[in-house]
Amino acid sequence: MIRAAFFDIDGTLVSFTTHLIPQSTVDALTEFHKRGGRIYISTGRPIAIVNNIGQIKDLVDGYITFNGAYSFIGDTDINCNAIPEEDVQAMIDDAKANDYTVLLCGKRDVVIYNYHDVFYEVFVKGLGVNNIDPNKPASSLKGQPILQLTPFFGPDAEKKVMPKMPHSISARWNPNFTDITVRGADKGHALRLMAAHEGLDISECIAFGDGGNDIPILKTAGIGVAMGNAADNVKAAADYVTTHVDDNGIANALRHFGAI
Repeated sequence: MIRAAFFDIDGTLVSFTTHLIPQSTVDALTEFHKRGGRIYISTGRPIAIVNNIGQIKDLVDGYITFNGAYSFIGDTDINCNAIPEEDVQAMIDDAKANDYTVLLCGKRDVVIYNYHDVFYEVFVKGLGVNNIDPNKPASSLKGQPILQLTPFFGPDAEKKVMPKMPHSISARWNPNFTDITVRGADKGHALRLMAAHEGLDISECIAFGDGGNDIPILKTAGIGVAMGNAADNVKAAADYVTTHVDDNGIANALRHFGAI
């Protein structure tokens, strides 16, 4: 029996085309919740920029954010895993030397280091992230653990800098940027922690995703569902491939497994 469902946001819950949650998904999650199912967000986004789930926010029981580095239910933290200061500094030094933009993601606030227009093109226009102030100073992060770094560069630059950050791992789900968290922090590990806290067996959990950063949770959950718009390696890691996010993908999968 499926008691809990975990959902990535971008490309899974939310359409890349409309920047909205399809009505079929809203209806399906409403029905699942009405039947006693628990709903969790599982996103690479820092909590500060989870700005696009208003249609279902009242249904959400808990959050996995920062690709698994920070999970919480209400005011209760399940886990909070910071990147060591030396790895953060290595990324900042590399960004300065090679002139690329990095999002420095604290527990509460996000700061843009070395702003370039790629941030606007990819995050604002492409993902609808319109609530980051590009003028916010790095000092606003003082006292906050840095849970994620998001550098805007390609795979080749990623391969060069990651050896300088031995305590960290990269989870790319977009060709223009990657998300870096402390080693050991991923959505799959966070699912195990959340399930243990909630008294759920892993076999009772279904997870949905479309990007490379979703692979750990798709492999960990009792049922891993890849969206029809997912990358091939994500589909290969899943137990089931549903239809496109814009073609009733979540509703179809929940019906397929008898959850609604």
